[in-house]
Amino acid sequence: MGYREIPAPAELRSLVECGWASDRAPEDARVLPDGCMDLIRSGDRVIVAGPDTTAFVAQRGPEPLHGLRFRPGVLPRLLGVPAAELRNTRVDLRDLRTTGADRSLLQLTVALAAETPRAETTPWPLPVLRDVTRRLAAGDSVTATARHAGWSSRTLQRQCAAVYGYGPATLRRILRFRRAVELIHTGMDTSAVAAHAGYADQPHLYREVRELAGVPLRQLSSAANRSTDVPAGSSTVAYR
Repeated sequence: MGYREIPAPAELRSLVECGWASDRAPEDARVLPDGCMDLIRSGDRVIVAGPDTTAFVAQRGPEPLHGLRFRPGVLPRLLGVPAAELRNTRVDLRDLRTTGADRSLLQLTVALAAETPRAETTPWPLPVLRDVTRRLAAGDSVTATARHAGWSSRTLQRQCAAVYGYGPATLRRILRFRRAVELIHTGMDTSAVAAHAGYADQPHLYREVRELAGVPLRQLSSAANRSTDVPAGSSTVAYR
């Protein structure tokens, strides 16, 4: 069955983008940076997948994996751990918290959301977090995004490190790349992908793909065209 995504339950959609499940597969998987963080159930362990700045090659183990993908900036506020401390890492939840690994991912998320957040990881209320993410995803400049929120660029830079794991310019770059990957999966030609995703030109797109995906655009496109990982499945599978 491969990898499949499942819609988030209605009560968690402000926090969670989707659930997902990945059955045992013969090949390692290239996980692309997308601005998000995940909680992953692997046997009796819960793994926290930090925000990536380049592709992470996940080795396939014998057990199926189930996960929740959190919207950009959300999971650090729930865990009370600055995102920058988790950047480009995979950490056992037990190394961050003494409780919670024995719960389902849904139960764990609800419990975390009910806790009083730490100021360091929640400098903004959720509506402001969503607005900052949306503006940077749309390609707004760091200066314009900070000005709209009433902050200095330096303040936005500092707070983004705790919220997202990196600065606003890096988040904007990753979200633009994510949009490009989505368009590549539709079969759109390269010039159109570059234009629609907000790149200056095709060479700009080629450079960004190689740096963020770790492979050339042609290889990424080929993998997308032969992929059978179509989103589908049951919510009872992904949220264990």
